[in-house]
Amino acid sequence: MPVRFSLAQGMGRWCLLAIGLLFTLPALANDAQLRQQVYDQSLPLSERVEAMQALTGLEPDPERVYRVCIWDIFGRSGPIFAAAQDQRSKIIQYGINVEMVPYTSESVMVEELKSGTCDAALMSGLRARLFNRYTGTLDSIGGFPERSQLRLALQLMADPRSAERMVSGNYVVMGVAPGGAAHVFVNDRSINTLAKASGKRVVVLDYDPTQARMIAGVGATPVVADIVNAPNMFNTGVVDVLAAPLAGYEVLELHKGMEPDGGIIDLPLTHITMQLIGRRDIIPNELAQFVREAFYDGFDQIIARVAEEEKKVPERWWISIPEQDRVEYERMMQEARLQLRDEGYYSGDMLTLQRKIRCRADASRQECSNPVE
Repeated sequence: MPVRFSLAQGMGRWCLLAIGLLFTLPALANDAQLRQQVYDQSLPLSERVEAMQALTGLEPDPERVYRVCIWDIFGRSGPIFAAAQDQRSKIIQYGINVEMVPYTSESVMVEELKSGTCDAALMSGLRARLFNRYTGTLDSIGGFPERSQLRLALQLMADPRSAERMVSGNYVVMGVAPGGAAHVFVNDRSINTLAKASGKRVVVLDYDPTQARMIAGVGATPVVADIVNAPNMFNTGVVDVLAAPLAGYEVLELHKGMEPDGGIIDLPLTHITMQLIGRRDIIPNELAQFVREAFYDGFDQIIARVAEEEKKVPERWWISIPEQDRVEYERMMQEARLQLRDEGYYSGDMLTLQRKIRCRADASRQECSNPVE
């Protein structure tokens, strides 16, 4: 039987809708005003936090403890976990109680974030790409040759104007921290050009196709490993070449893999990041904004820790490479970025931002007059 509505019924529904709108529109306007206050960095922090609490309904609750999982190869005694603890006091001032939980396996931690065991998780920028392609591309190969370039990028990530970019699907980027420069470690210092890498065994991470593609492109043999086993494979001679953070030289005992005739290529592959990824159903973006700002405010403190580790590398390990090979390295890295962008692995928008930052630092670069990113 067809369903019919009388004119009176129709008018009644329109009246109900109109009444609903009368209440909804002021609420929406109020929400918009509160959100504007949250992102207005000219306001006192206390006012912004009050606006966030009014908007999200989050209030300080000593009974509610947020579980933040931290990946550190060395667990509770590691440098990453220690740096995360430094940030905990800053996060607490926003009215949330945080429990930091160390994980020595990054892959296990990531699965526990997905399952909801972790409310948020601090991971490498390479892993973060699984949750946000835009910020995950910060670690693109050759993306930031200089630390100052990464600093500017992280300042932009913490800017309220980037807030919408920090949300992707069910996850929100709560903060990005610097991890220092990544370099190539070799067991034979004669490997100072791309041509001389041909035939060598090079460790590549199991979840990062960038490295394998570049290695195969120069005629070397990629050997797949996870991020925990890779340093040991280099130290025991299973592979000849390893890309790793310079700050890991001492804690990973990489001198073992370089002795007696190895070294470190004096050309950063990029400056890497650590990223705090939160579950959006638990952490509203308005709350995450404060954490992002706190992360950026801690840039100098974190870099100071990184620099102390980097200073432990003896001068004798450095390997200078010819200028023409530097140009060739950069060309190859750009080709890898473009291919991975076209395959959907890298964010084109982030690659464009990185190119603009590089050109701001050095306008004479060829990519500045003929941009392809």
